[in-house]
Amino acid sequence: MQRITITLDDDLAEEIDRLAQSRGNQNRSEAIRDLVRAGLAHTRTVTAASSDCVAGVIYVYDQGTRDLPKRLAHAYQDQHDLSVATMRVALDHESCMEVAVLKGLTSEVETLAERIVAERGVRHGRVVIIPAEIEHERHTHGARRPHVHQHIKVR
Repeated sequence: MQRITITLDDDLAEEIDRLAQSRGNQNRSEAIRDLVRAGLAHTRTVTAASSDCVAGVIYVYDQGTRDLPKRLAHAYQDQHDLSVATMRVALDHESCMEVAVLKGLTSEVETLAERIVAERGVRHGRVVIIPAEIEHERHTHGARRPHVHQHIKVR
C-alpha cells in the first residue's frame, strides 16, 4: 500500500467525513479509496464505448408533459434490441418513476439512456453502466430442442 498526500478544502473534507460516517467507513482513507474505485470504474466504462455492457436507467418524469409517454415509447422502440425490461411506478398523481434495464454495445446503450434522461418532462435521471461480455450461445436445456440465447457475464 502506498501513502499519498492530498490537499482538500474544509468543505470537501467535511463532506468526505459525513460520507464515511454514513457508509460505515473506518476513516477518510477508506472512504476516499471507495470513491476513487468508483471513479476509475466509471472512467473505464466511458472509455470502453466499443464493448458490451448492462445498464440501469432510473428516472422520474411528469406524465402530464405533452406526448412524453409517447416519446419515451418511441425511444425504446427505436432501439428495441437494447431494452430488456422496464418497470413503471406511479409516485403520485403527476409523477412516475421508471427503471429500465438495457444491454448491448456501451456506446449505443449510453446514447439511448441519455436520450431518455434528456427528454422534456424528465425531472431526475441517472444511468449506471456495468461492463459485461454478452455471448450468444446455441445449446439445449434438458430434452428440449437447441436454441440460441444470450449469456451476460459481468466483468
